[in-house]
Amino acid sequence: MKISGLALGILLSGLAAFGADLRLGIIGCDTSHVIAFTEVLNNPTAKGHVPGGKVVAAFRGGSPDIPSSANRVEEYSTKLKEQYGVRFYHTIEELCEHVDAVLLESVDGRPHLEQVKPVIKARKPVFIDKPMAGSLRDVIEIFELAKKAKVPVFSSSSLRFARDSQAARNGAIGKISYAETYSPCSLEPHHPDLFWYGVHGVEALFTVMGTGCQTVQRSQTTDGRIEVTGVWSKGRTGVFREDKGYRGHAKGSKGAMDVGSFDGYEPLVAAIMNFFQTGVAPVTPAETIEMFAFMEAADESKRRGGTPVKVKEVIKQAKARR
Repeated sequence: MKISGLALGILLSGLAAFGADLRLGIIGCDTSHVIAFTEVLNNPTAKGHVPGGKVVAAFRGGSPDIPSSANRVEEYSTKLKEQYGVRFYHTIEELCEHVDAVLLESVDGRPHLEQVKPVIKARKPVFIDKPMAGSLRDVIEIFELAKKAKVPVFSSSSLRFARDSQAARNGAIGKISYAETYSPCSLEPHHPDLFWYGVHGVEALFTVMGTGCQTVQRSQTTDGRIEVTGVWSKGRTGVFREDKGYRGHAKGSKGAMDVGSFDGYEPLVAAIMNFFQTGVAPVTPAETIEMFAFMEAADESKRRGGTPVKVKEVIKQAKARR
């Protein structure tokens, strides 16, 4: 019998209401997020503890051609097993048999499409950590597979749930006309430039600006760092800049305020648990797709010598390659 995403959310919410923690599974043990998230979820005395679920299962994963992945799998896997009692499974299919929901945490976005397929087939709601995939094409396909199967899925950086960015999004300074966000933007050769770490600042930018970006133009700051300018509908402008930390500023019809801060992982984990319990994603597929199109368009603009690139063009090309 098939079950809709809404019905699935109601079922999981019912389990939580009766005091039963949702059983959570992790795919990919090559990022510090697996330890940070598990501590917040599994340890009731942890600062910012989020109740309602426990990580009970994991699949190691890992990418041998990315040192920051291959060098951390053993350490984090051992810690999950020894400190938190997490059980490891040899396949994602087997893991899915023992959990209610899944955290896809592989630091490498490239395998996410293939890793999420058995999760969708098993009809488990899934959160996909940044970057959602290694290409816009894969992002679109993941959402299409999930929609067809009626399985709840969403992806986000923790920057989306910062208090200041959420306040701006929810009207604290009225209609936003301009925003600029900053974050580190280290590069990884197997991913588009902004996917690996710039995604944090871009996520903050889209949290504040919302959808409607029409063109993207990439350039450099005076000190040689990445700068990407997006033009939204009705002449609104959003700018992402590479920097050492997380910050930003927004201007609206009722004033201006700082945005783009990092408030830790707890707000994201809380949003994930609410998603698992309700089946309702806090970010729409349309916004996530547009955000990844913004980042791919930035690379395309670079290839074209810094000329503006239409977001719709990039999305159309990504769909054509599928």
